[in-house]
Amino acid sequence: MKLAIHRLLAASPPASEAIDRFLDEHASPIVEGTSLTFLYRGEADAVHLRHFIYGLETSQPFHRVEATDLWYLVLELPRESTMQYKLDVIRGGEHDWILDPRNPHLAHDPFGANSVCSTDGRVRPPWTLPDPEARAGRLVEHELSSRAFKATRRFRVYEPARLRARRLYPLLVVHDGSDYLRFSDLKTVLDNLIHRLEVPPLVVALTDAGERLDEYPDHPAHSSFLAEELVPYMEEAYPLRARPSARALMGASFGGVASLAAAWRRPGVFGRLLLQSGSFAFTDIGRHRRGPTFDPVVKFMNAFREAPGRPSEKVFMSCGTYESLIYENRSLVPVLQSTGMEVRYVEARDGHNWVNWRDRLREGLSWLFPGPLWMVYE
Repeated sequence: MKLAIHRLLAASPPASEAIDRFLDEHASPIVEGTSLTFLYRGEADAVHLRHFIYGLETSQPFHRVEATDLWYLVLELPRESTMQYKLDVIRGGEHDWILDPRNPHLAHDPFGANSVCSTDGRVRPPWTLPDPEARAGRLVEHELSSRAFKATRRFRVYEPARLRARRLYPLLVVHDGSDYLRFSDLKTVLDNLIHRLEVPPLVVALTDAGERLDEYPDHPAHSSFLAEELVPYMEEAYPLRARPSARALMGASFGGVASLAAAWRRPGVFGRLLLQSGSFAFTDIGRHRRGPTFDPVVKFMNAFREAPGRPSEKVFMSCGTYESLIYENRSLVPVLQSTGMEVRYVEARDGHNWVNWRDRLREGLSWLFPGPLWMVYE
């Protein structure tokens, strides 16, 4: 297949009018199978693609079309790949990292936004988009005076549509709940999966840390708060099934570490774990190279790998193949399986981001808590 950019370059150099027509006809990047052609038009000394795919050079230089202000880069990625990126436009030695002005698709996170694109075969799952036929649950503010943290902890609870006092519900506790709502469309996902009968109606406690990097890596107070304060509070406030198989912890990145650590410290409380791109750094010999922020994570993971116990019953794990943490996540799977827990592990051609975590929610939640649809057809 001849790439569109090569057809443009057949007229060397292309006239300004030909470039105008070409840009009018093509968005950026141009997706042609496994080829992504990124475009930038403007005066610059150099243009680089700054991407977040572990294993590739993080800065990829654009090529300038001779005697024009058009720049392009052709990048090959496997089918069904998603990448986030920015453009680094260099003028007079100054670097300006910008969103791709020709790409309207953005992925947001707590630090801002990135441009996002995919190769052929990857589309946004329809169950992540608002469905007018799905009955909407609601978010309710709660607060709890915590003895473990010696402070008031505020959190939100997702109540499924048609919540009934005489019906018992599973409980899902989500770390970084506000981020999951904002960046992974968690409320929309829950509304849709419940409407589609892929998961049962769930009551979901959406928690946020006070000091995330301190609390999440195996902090005793955090485990005490979840098991001894939050769960009893939720069982008093809502009609919940009071057994481990009806309770789940969920988290991504450091939230994945927090979920595993809390279940490890309080075995028999949480029978389900959903761990997404967990920051499961560890060492076999020597020191790790991820910086002091990961010191408590490594301490916990080394202790866990030495004596994992049986912290839960079922564990769903997901990770992106373009993440630096892919090795640690793959390595953890046999450790979890050795405990007798039922483990399902999936990978996607994506990175360490909220879009990746959003797109794995259907598979994870419906496996841990299968709704009537899966109970019938699996």
